[in-house]
Amino acid sequence: MEQTTNQDLSNLIDLERYQLDDPRHIAAVKDRLDGAGVVTLPGFLRASACDELVLESETQAENAFFTTSTHNVYLTPQDLSLPAEHVVNRQIKSSKGCITTDQIPANSGLQTLYHSPQFQTFIAAVLGEKSLYQYADPLSSINVHYAHEGQELGWHFDNSSFAITLLLQAPEGGGVFEYVPDLRDAAAGGMSFSAVTDVLDGKTAVKALDMQPGTLVLFRGRNSLHRVTPAVGKRTRLLVVLAYNDAPGVSLSEGARMTFYGRVGT
Repeated sequence: MEQTTNQDLSNLIDLERYQLDDPRHIAAVKDRLDGAGVVTLPGFLRASACDELVLESETQAENAFFTTSTHNVYLTPQDLSLPAEHVVNRQIKSSKGCITTDQIPANSGLQTLYHSPQFQTFIAAVLGEKSLYQYADPLSSINVHYAHEGQELGWHFDNSSFAITLLLQAPEGGGVFEYVPDLRDAAAGGMSFSAVTDVLDGKTAVKALDMQPGTLVLFRGRNSLHRVTPAVGKRTRLLVVLAYNDAPGVSLSEGARMTFYGRVGT
C-alpha cells in the first residue's frame, strides 16, 4: 500500500474541522469517548468523498454476501440447562449484506483512509492504544455493510473492545443505532441477565445516535448493549466498518469468516 499524504486525506476528510495531529483536539475527542463510551464526528468525511464512496459501494453491491441469522445478545451458544425464556436462550435476528477488504478497489478512498498512518495514529490516541494493526486475513479489515428494507442488526454486546464505523448512506427511515451504555462489566464476567431482559422487553429507555452520512463513530460495545433498527424504504443503509487489532498477525477465525462472508479467503 502506497504511503498516503496529507493531500490524499484532505480530499476525504475535513481536516480543517478535524485536526488529526492536534493534541488538544485528540484529547477532547478521547475525553468524550472515555466519558460516554461513544463519540460521533459528524461531517468527518467530505460530502464529495461520501458521494463517491456511495457510488463505489452501490457498484459492488452485487458482490455482497447476505446472511440472516439468529443469536443471543452475548453472541454465545444457547444453554439448554436454562429455561427456554432465559435471556441466554432468547434468539434475536440479524440480517445484512457485506463486501470484504479484497472486494474494495485498491484506489478506493476507504483503502486510503484505512491505511493512512495519520488516521491510524489519531484513532490509536483516542482509543488509548499504542498501535493499530490490520487483520492478517484478506477479508476482515474493511467491510461495507448493506441493509435493505427490513434488515436489521439485533441487540448484542461486541466481543471486541472498540468499533470504528463510517456511515455512507442512511435509509429513508429506520436504521437507527440504539444503545444502553455500561449495562454490564465483561472484564468481571458480568452478564446482567435482569437488566438485559428489561431492555429486550422494552422496559428500559434506550439512547439513539444521530448519525448522518459522513459521520465517523467510535464505540465501545463490549459492555454497552446495542442494535440497529430495521431499515425502512428503498434506499439502502451503507455502513463501513474499519477493523483494527492491537497486535499484528491476527486473523478472524475461518469459522467466523464463513459465517460473515461465506468464504475464508479470496
